[in-house]
Amino acid sequence: MTFNFKQLTYLFVFILGINECYSQLGFSHEIGVIAGPVAFQSDFGVRRDFETNAGNTGIGIGIVHYINFAYRADCNCYTTDTFFNDHFKLRNEISWNKTNLDHFGKWADPSRTSENAERLRRHSGVAQNFDIGTQIEFFPKSIRSFQAFSYSFAPFISLGVHFTSYNPEVSTTYGDGNIDNINNFWIPWGQAAVPNANEDPFLFNGNDTTWSVVGSVGTRYKLTVLSDLMVDLRWQYYFNDKVDGLDHNLKSNKANDWLVWLNFGYIYYLD
Repeated sequence: MTFNFKQLTYLFVFILGINECYSQLGFSHEIGVIAGPVAFQSDFGVRRDFETNAGNTGIGIGIVHYINFAYRADCNCYTTDTFFNDHFKLRNEISWNKTNLDHFGKWADPSRTSENAERLRRHSGVAQNFDIGTQIEFFPKSIRSFQAFSYSFAPFISLGVHFTSYNPEVSTTYGDGNIDNINNFWIPWGQAAVPNANEDPFLFNGNDTTWSVVGSVGTRYKLTVLSDLMVDLRWQYYFNDKVDGLDHNLKSNKANDWLVWLNFGYIYYLD
């Protein structure tokens, strides 16, 4: 698995610098782990098709770090009681997800006996993504009250930006199995390809980077004084259509790749 670690390192150092600034202000920290199933929405399969959505699923794992503005680590006391301090947290994350991709839906249905349908059934891929980024989380209820066990659940919504290093894999067992032979893939893709191109523009079997926007909704459950359980449902939209290794030029290709990730996590309060 190859990632552009140089760019990721620069971004990681930048985020660390921001965190250090907040640390100097005395804000407390939390750290946790997350994991859960991923539903990857791409050019594989049919749009809004249940079989596609259920079939192209994978797994994601990650490490999360929070800056808690409601509590000061340097004095073990609450910060100044402001709306921002009592309702927002900053979430930094490093995560990885992987999804095996196949074609589902009517065009690849076993009832279709054409060679084109067989090309789809024999074509598969793997989406692998390494993410690093930051989100701001808003808690409608008081963070202070939640930490004091005034209630057990603390719902939240979040929005942020992630930098993604993607490394898809393309494969086929049709014909000679050569991914450089466009005749081994769905014929309309090749017909829509740029004439006289040095490579097939609708396939991408390498590594690159892109940005993505991340939004989620979830809740925390107060487990102990220093720990929470968390669940959140994430939507992540990539500013690129090659994350799955397929970027055909047909009119049906109306959106970039995106995913939905159901996270389950454990959060521990460091200070």
